[in-house]
Amino acid sequence: MNFFEQQAAARRGSGRLVLLFAAAVAGIVLAVDAAVLLFTGSAGATAAASVLTLAVIGLGSLYRIASLRGGGAAVAAQMGGTAIPEDTRDPSLRRLRNVVEEVAIASGVPVPRLFVLEQEAGINAFAAGYGPADAAIAVTRGALERLNRDELQGVVAHEFSHVLNGDMRLNIRLMGLLFGIMMLALIGQRILVYGRGGRGRDGQALLLAALVAMVVGGIGVFFGRLIKAGVSRQREYLADASAVQFTRQTRGLAGALKKIGGLQEGSRLNERADAEEVGHMLFGDGMALSSWLATHPPLAERIRRLEPGFDSRQLQALEARWRAAPPDGLAEDAALGLGPRDRSPPPLPAADARLAVTPPMVAGQVAAPAEDDYRRAHDLVEGLPAPLRELARARATAMPVLAALLLDADPALAARQRSELVARCGEALAAQACELRRTGLEALHPIQRLPLAALAFPALRQRPRPELDAFLDAIEAMVHADGQVSVFEYCLSKLLQVQVREALDPARHARFGRQKAPGVRAEFAILLAVLAEAGHPGQPQQAQRAYLAGLQRVLPRDHLAYAPPAEGVRALDAVWAPLDALAPPAKQVLVEALVDAVSHDGQLGVAEAELLRTVCALLHCPLPALLTDSP
Repeated sequence: MNFFEQQAAARRGSGRLVLLFAAAVAGIVLAVDAAVLLFTGSAGATAAASVLTLAVIGLGSLYRIASLRGGGAAVAAQMGGTAIPEDTRDPSLRRLRNVVEEVAIASGVPVPRLFVLEQEAGINAFAAGYGPADAAIAVTRGALERLNRDELQGVVAHEFSHVLNGDMRLNIRLMGLLFGIMMLALIGQRILVYGRGGRGRDGQALLLAALVAMVVGGIGVFFGRLIKAGVSRQREYLADASAVQFTRQTRGLAGALKKIGGLQEGSRLNERADAEEVGHMLFGDGMALSSWLATHPPLAERIRRLEPGFDSRQLQALEARWRAAPPDGLAEDAALGLGPRDRSPPPLPAADARLAVTPPMVAGQVAAPAEDDYRRAHDLVEGLPAPLRELARARATAMPVLAALLLDADPALAARQRSELVARCGEALAAQACELRRTGLEALHPIQRLPLAALAFPALRQRPRPELDAFLDAIEAMVHADGQVSVFEYCLSKLLQVQVREALDPARHARFGRQKAPGVRAEFAILLAVLAEAGHPGQPQQAQRAYLAGLQRVLPRDHLAYAPPAEGVRALDAVWAPLDALAPPAKQVLVEALVDAVSHDGQLGVAEAELLRTVCALLHCPLPALLTDSP
């Protein structure tokens, strides 16, 4: 399945989850009613028990959902994750950060926040969040110590599949709903622990109530595991396939799975309660459950899909070998030549380079990087000046780096932009941004601007909310300082604003699109007209033909005249929300129409490609860092 099909499948999974949850609630209520009717024989008590049970389940789910509103970082912290500092000197943590940054840039999404589960010796990982802007990836210490770089890359690529395809959103909602149907079991456990000292009839009644809650709660636990297995298992196969598609080699992912099967710790988590709650989100099975309740497919079958000739007996040989000498990931890197390479990155494309593209080819690359994108992302990061990379990653300097990206080359306009920045964020930040623009960013290649912003994003979203609000206002004012903002500058500023606001309130912005194309005709026309004009400057006839080609692709039965809005790019403010709410199939057609509008001649320049990538990112259809001529 491509990105849009995966998104549609995740949306269907969300609806199926609601139906399964309703069936589980009905089963629990019926069990409670039967128990109450058996012991009391009262219809009134049975009705009251039904209401109370529904209230417990509903309030439990609402409480858990509310506790997860902070998004991926909140989930990782609640599971015992320790945030990885940007200045870490731990070789394993630096390697993880480098791998995640490269995968994020190759995928066209912000770099997620990183956490390590220090007390977990098993090999495991999970991605959590409502969307890419608030995503967090947590990796166990066992994975960092046992996996080599290729294997770690395979695990990270697997988790990025969940980030890109809507699985995270489904998983985090699943956590909230399942907490509610497991509430009765939790209540029964607490009563047994704290109510043992009760005596007499009251004590016996309390003990009986606890036992009933435990038994009925067991129904909730059973349904919860059944729901997780039903929702999660097939998505794990798809994530494995996506990871292989991304890395173009099965060795890394298969090697990680073999180490799970061959090491005593496997993928189990020490904290059983955590493993129960996040089992459906993990890379490997966090609990030893029966096969039909397991959240993950059988390990041997996952390996066999990657290596058809694999024999499960090979795991026994690996287990014997690793029992004597457990694998060391960093040592394997050195032996296999997977460590840092002392070479200069290849030159970037010339500013006037052209790439032959077709709309289906570009749409096929959404959230599905091509064969060399990982290497290209690595080269893009390494091609950035080392001091600039460190400034972007640092919490104290991420804002000046991003502000410097938006400072204009024209000195008069840059002075007005500086004034807007001083008024909202202070003299120190403005001075640092101007210095960065003068010394480090003037010569930055256009292709490096979005990757630099992606590197800065984890540090940026750690700033206090009032500072972020002021910074977003400053960005808006800088872009409109002269009233004649370029389309790319406008889209870059809008992308930063959208990503930061989604990171601040992730649950509020989480949704699966359902809008159909005919409902957003005017928005289509505005966006295509602006992009056609930007893609063909000074060529009104070619711009009109490009606009009509895009319109024909997305609305073949409509005839909307080419009319670039008088207010220019500001007219786009009204189009983002309606177009982002499109259903996945309609979004795929929209991406193809955007390609037509920007490159009606079948050629994309560097500037047009970066504009297209930025617009697609605003619509949550991420494109790789460098478009290629093959999907």
